[in-house]
Amino acid sequence: MKIDKLTVGNQKFNSRLIVGTGKYKNMPECAKAIKLSGANIVTVAVRRVNISDKNKPLLMDYIDPKKITYLPNTAGCFTSEEALRTLRLAREIGGWKLVKLEVLGDKKNLFPDMIETLKSTEVLTKEGFKVMVYCNDDPLMAKRLEDVGAAAIMPLAAPIGSGLGILNKTNIHIIIKQTKLPVIVDAGLGQASDATIAMELGCDGVLVNTAIAKAKKPFSMALAFKHAVIAGRQSYLSGRIIRNLAGKPSSPTEGII
Repeated sequence: MKIDKLTVGNQKFNSRLIVGTGKYKNMPECAKAIKLSGANIVTVAVRRVNISDKNKPLLMDYIDPKKITYLPNTAGCFTSEEALRTLRLAREIGGWKLVKLEVLGDKKNLFPDMIETLKSTEVLTKEGFKVMVYCNDDPLMAKRLEDVGAAAIMPLAAPIGSGLGILNKTNIHIIIKQTKLPVIVDAGLGQASDATIAMELGCDGVLVNTAIAKAKKPFSMALAFKHAVIAGRQSYLSGRIIRNLAGKPSSPTEGII
């Protein structure tokens, strides 16, 4: 059976699940959860995770960047200048050009500042970065991100770390229908079924961190998300039945005695 791969920029990945590397109890737990998830991409908060100081435990000691694609992100950045500086640093350290951009607008709800995000996306694209962009579930802003060269659109399902699941399926659906870019739901998922819903909507992937890292059993939850994404994608590709207000018998009515 041919593998249904996720394509971002010019890179292809077997898994449509992206996982974070933060909030785990320790790095061994993080590494094991990622392995169980089957993810090919992990996000790395450049400002928070050690990827350069060899005198301290390095992320590379636990997660091999030759086997797993690192996706440097700008978690914790609240201005375009901070985000640009962070990703330029990531490129200097590891040569990374596929990156995740997030520029937050407030410290309480952690919603993205879309003006700063749009500005940053345009600059980074011109510098040769492939930018996967965390954004509001706003179809108009998502289209503008595509127009300035984003490599992937990553609308939030709900506030970061909230576990509320997908709050606005209609907007996510519109974003998917209007773009040629990969759409990857990012932030706010709480359980595996949320990932299935996202994939059944037609999303190209999901990004999960807190829902796995802070679960009572992270390893079991990592496995659950792995299978949920696969099931949701298969369901979407299979084509659901048309919704009807009235019931229809599941058995043929012809030839009834």
